[in-house]
Order: sequence, then C-alpha cells, then structure tokens
Amino acid sequence: MRKTLIALLLVSTFGFSTQAQNKNIYTSRDYPQGYFRNPLNIAQDASGTFGELRSTHFHAGDDYRTQQKIGLPLHAAAAGYVSRVRVQIGGGGNSVYIAHPNGFTSVYLHMDGFNDALTNIIRAEQYKQQRFDVDLELKEGQVKLTKGQFIGNAGNTGGSAGPHLHFEIRDTKTQRPLNPQLFGLQFADSFAPTINGVMVYDLNDPIFNEFTGRRYQNIKALGSGRYTLASAAPISVNGKFGLGINSIDRHRAGGFQNGVYSIDLFLDGHPISTTVFEELDFNTSRGIHSYIDYPHWKKTKVKVQKSFKDPGNPIEIFKHLENQGIIELKDQEVHDIKYVVKDVKGNCSELNFQIKNNPSYQPKANPIKGEHFLFNKENKFSADHLQLEIPTETLYGDLDFIYKQNAQIANGYSHVHQIQSDLIPLFSSYMLSIKPTNLPPHLESKALIASVQNGAEGGKFEDGWVSVNTRNFGSFYVAVDSIAPIISPRNLTNGKNLSAQSKIDFTISDNFSGIQSFNGYIDDKWVLMEYDSKNRHVWHRFEPSLPKGQHKFKLVVKDWKDNEKIYEATFTR
Repeated sequence: MRKTLIALLLVSTFGFSTQAQNKNIYTSRDYPQGYFRNPLNIAQDASGTFGELRSTHFHAGDDYRTQQKIGLPLHAAAAGYVSRVRVQIGGGGNSVYIAHPNGFTSVYLHMDGFNDALTNIIRAEQYKQQRFDVDLELKEGQVKLTKGQFIGNAGNTGGSAGPHLHFEIRDTKTQRPLNPQLFGLQFADSFAPTINGVMVYDLNDPIFNEFTGRRYQNIKALGSGRYTLASAAPISVNGKFGLGINSIDRHRAGGFQNGVYSIDLFLDGHPISTTVFEELDFNTSRGIHSYIDYPHWKKTKVKVQKSFKDPGNPIEIFKHLENQGIIELKDQEVHDIKYVVKDVKGNCSELNFQIKNNPSYQPKANPIKGEHFLFNKENKFSADHLQLEIPTETLYGDLDFIYKQNAQIANGYSHVHQIQSDLIPLFSSYMLSIKPTNLPPHLESKALIASVQNGAEGGKFEDGWVSVNTRNFGSFYVAVDSIAPIISPRNLTNGKNLSAQSKIDFTISDNFSGIQSFNGYIDDKWVLMEYDSKNRHVWHRFEPSLPKGQHKFKLVVKDWKDNEKIYEATFTR
C-alpha cells in the first residue's frame, strides 16, 4: 500500500509517460511521435544530449555527430516556415528556426551555411546593418518549407568545439526547449546511467559555500545497474543534511558522457527529491551553478548534482522537492537511502545505502563569518575606494560576505580588492566600482576593471570611478588597455594579383579587452567580413559583381577600449 501511495504522489506531481518505448519515464505532456524526422541523412548518433551539464548552462538540445565532417546537408525536420535566422559570433553561430503548425519550433545551430533563399536574406540584412552578426525574424510564409527540404549544411560555426549539429525542439509559444528524444528522435541506447559517487552535506548552517561540510562517498557497482557504497557501514549524520549524486549517461561502451533524464531520491521509500530534464528555460539556465556543487566543481571539475535546492535558485527542473531537499532524522535508527537514475529511454540505475543519526559525529563548522547578505534583498557595500551594489535575486542564498584589500600589483592602477571568493556563483550581475589611485588623465578612457582570476571584466571610467556589471566574485583591480589589436594577413600582400583567389583572410587578435568590431572596405565601400572567433579568423569572399582591375582594400579592427588597428593594401582581380 505504501509503494502505491508513493507512486500516486509522483503521478499527481508530473505524471508517468504513457509511451511504451519510454518505460515509465516522467513527462508532463504528450509528445507527437513520427511527426519530426532526423534532420540528417545519416544514422542518429549523439555527442551531447538534452539537459547535459555544461560549464555555464544546461544543454538545451541534442548534438548530432556529423562523421567529423563539415558540409553534410541538413533538412527540415517537419513542414513549416522559417521564423528566424541568425548569424552569431560565438554561441550558436549560423542558425535556423522553423515554426511548425503543431505548435513546436525546430532549431538548427552551428551550420556551415544556408540554402540559397536564406543566404540571400541574410546577406541583404548584413549589408543593410553593415555588420556580420545579425538576428532576423521572418514573417510567416516568407520562406515555407516542406518536411525534408534542404535548409543548409552542418558545420562548426559559433561556440562549437567540432563539427556537429545542435538540434532543438521548442514550444513555439514559450520558446522553452523540450527534450527532442521525447518526440521519437531517439538515439540507440541500451546502457543504464553510470553512478560515480555520492556526496553528503552537513547543512546545519543555512549558508551553503565552499566551507560547508561535505563528504564524498565512493561507490561500487554490483552489476545490472545496481550500486552501493564501497563501505557497508551506515553514513553518520547529525542534524540537517543533504545529498548529491555524480552520474552520467552513455549510449554505448566508451561513448560520450551525456546527461541523465531523471534523478529520484528516496528516504525509506518516501520521495524527497525528483529532477527531470524534460523542459528547460533559457532565462534560468545559469542556475546550473547552484544546482551543481559549484565550489566542488571549481576545485575538482567533478559535477555533483545536488538533491536539495538553494532558496534563490529559480530553475524548474525539480518536479518534487520535500523541505527543499533538506533531511533531518529524528531518531537514531538506520535509514535506507535510494537513488534512482534514468535516461530518456528508461534505462535505470539504482544506488542503495544506509544513513544513521549519530550524536557523536560533529559536523564541520563554517570557520568564517562575515557581513550577512540576504539573497532576497538588495545588498550594498562600501569600503575605501570600493562600492558594490548587489540587486535582489543575484545571490542563490544568504551570504557571509568577506572583503579584503590587498596590495597593488604591477600594471595596476588601484589596490587589489578581494570580494568574497570566485567559488561562490551568482545568478545575475551586480555593479562593481573601484576608484583608481594613480590613473593618469590621458588613460582614463582606456581604464577597465580586471580580475586576477579571469582577466578583463570591462567597464568604463566616469566621475572618478571605474565601474562594471559583472557576474563574478573574486579579486579585482583597475587596469588599462591602450594597445591596438593585431591584424595578420594570411593570403594578401600589397599589390598582389588575386584573380585565382575566392577570398582574402586574416588573423586578428587583441591583448586584453577583446575584439569589439571589424569592418572591411573595398574601394571605400563596406564589404562583409565573416568571423570565426575561436580561430581568430576573419575573411571576405569576393562578390561576383566586383569588377576586374585594381582595387583598394582596408580592414579596421577595434577592441572594447576603442583602440584601433587599420590594415590597407591594393590588389588586382
């Protein structure tokens, strides 16, 4: 009877899937099967999956392998019309959005190029705005597509680490991405998720940070998706505690480490926490930094998924959460803990172990107590030559705020201001202002705030202060950038005959603040320069309309402090 009640609770919360092939995975809606096709003409093979834990976000789609090739044709997953087409520096690179009449939108990122119709639309917009990166919404019916129609080629543009297609299916009304495999676009997978370890957190102190008591527990596999602790003894706790799990999914032996679909935590058969990667929200995806044990990840690169939720984390992947996932035993009996981890095909792994309240166990105390900042209030702080304004909903939880002023470093124009720790993540940005101590007037326009940990943060000088909006804590100081970017031609020299070349290309780089803009001109008229930021590569493809004869070329590159570099040459076509 007790197991029946637990099952009813879970069903009432978000429902079991009725799709037989998904083996009772959790879903909140029905998904059309057979409506969408594979966007490639090769077998579906994944290098990344929906909900996978990335460094700054939850992965919002499935990554289709393209045989390590650029240029494989891409096809509309279903009939519809192109609602948006985008060229982005970094991010998704070249991308197409197709709205379908059933209320969903399919999205294709990192494309190498578009079909002729879309190429003409994009080129016209780029020349109209005189910029490479454009984002264009199209009217319904402007570019109609049938199911399977060619839309462009798979590539490696934007923030891609190798040739592949990033494919999404979104709810058209909300633009929230949904797990594409729920629509029947599944990858072959008979492997249950792998469980690598579990973490126990001492949570008597309500502030979670790098000093929170944490004990990583090694586990052993028993076979057939069953796991237990390496040590058979019950884990001792005393007071409030939470749990986290380190788990990944593979589609085949030795395959990529992909994300799992759901994680259930039970105490004596009673559900404590359930996370489901069915749907995501781009507006809250940065909350991954609070969902995982961020300090542990920064130190070890191991991602532990917490089964308790920080009060300021807005993510909605928790479909059931009792007492925010925080547990407190009221007796000294041995209790059973069970984790159930599934992939989207319903392959299941279980971790079972025991836990016991032990008054002799002394949880680790937080050794540092600073000024108390509330996560749900605006927090301001001032010190000598420093001002902070932290809006509400910036912190994931209350904070013991620590500040320290350190000595000035070489090439710095202020003391180094240590603000909390870079082990504490933030959901949104705050205003950081530093008053420089020895900044010459002629360098004021070149001043910015730099981080010891991350380099240039940006910002500008105004009314005696250098200010920037940043999402980072750490150690900061005022620096300057007065050095122009570098332009290195790859295949152009002054006076060269380029009749046999289809394009001219360059390498561009900047020493500190980063590339802000790049503009090319032929005979004093703006021409399109394409850009691959990860390779620092910028190039121009000659237009057929360029007349024969001698021409003058100019490339102007600026960094974020308006330092400018100009390259000029003549050529013949």
